[in-house]
Amino acid sequence: MLDELQSGAHGVGGGSIATHVERDDRAEALELASRGLVSWVARQAGIARQSDVWMAREALGQCYRVALRPLQPEDLEYLSDWAEDPFIERMVGSEFLNAYKHVYDKDPSFYDAILTDPTQVVLVIEANRGWTKPVGLARLFNIHLLEGYCFLEVMLTDPKAIRRGFGVEAGKLISYYGVDVLGLRRIEAKVYEYNRLSANSLRRNGFQPEGILRRAGYQDGRYWDVLVFGILKDEIDEVRRKDKLYLPLADSEGDALDAP
Repeated sequence: MLDELQSGAHGVGGGSIATHVERDDRAEALELASRGLVSWVARQAGIARQSDVWMAREALGQCYRVALRPLQPEDLEYLSDWAEDPFIERMVGSEFLNAYKHVYDKDPSFYDAILTDPTQVVLVIEANRGWTKPVGLARLFNIHLLEGYCFLEVMLTDPKAIRRGFGVEAGKLISYYGVDVLGLRRIEAKVYEYNRLSANSLRRNGFQPEGILRRAGYQDGRYWDVLVFGILKDEIDEVRRKDKLYLPLADSEGDALDAP
C-alpha cells in the first residue's frame, strides 16, 4: 500500500520482473492482461459483447463509485505530474512512478514496457459523476502465476478524492480481478507505519496484518517500519459475499490519502 499513494496507497515498493516464470506462463499472463480484463468487466456489467465493454462505465457506476480501465498512452501526462508530487512520494514511495521518472526519464516507451510486462496489471481509477480526470492507479505487480500470488498497490492521486471510499472500492475491484481472471490465491500489500488510512482501508477489504518489516522504509531523512498485510482467495470471496456497496470508511487517522 506504500505504493498505493499511500496516501491511500498500498504497495510499498516492488515491481521487479518475476524471472522464474516460464515462457508458456509469460504468454498466458500477457493474454490475461490484454484480454482478460475486457471479458471480466463485461461479465461484471452484464454485457454480452466484449466490444461494448467500454460503454459499460455507466453500468458499473450504478454499483460502484469508481471504475477501473487499462492504462492508455495519454495517461502518461498524468503519470508525469504524479511522479513529481512530493506528497505521493512520501505516502507511497511507488517504484512504478519512480521507474517512469528515473529509469525511463518519462519516455513514451514506458507505456509499451508496461503493456507487455506479464508480471503486472496497471489500471487507472476513474470516479463516477463529476470527475474530469483520473483519480489514481490500482496495480497488481510481481505476479507469480505458478505460485498464485502478487502484490497490490492502490494510489489516489487527487487530494479531493481522499476519504470518499474510492480507494477501498478500487482495491476490491482489482482484487476480484486477480482472483477471477489471474487465478490468484493470495495478495500482499505493504504500507508505511504512518500511513494509517491505507492500513485501515486494507483492513476494511479483509486484509490481515501479517508482520512488520522493521525500519525497512526511508522517508523524510529517517527510517520507518513497513506494515505487511495479506489476504487469501477464500477471504476475498468472503468479503465479496458480505460486500455492501458504498461501505463507509471508519474514522481515519494520520496524514494519508485515501487508500484502497
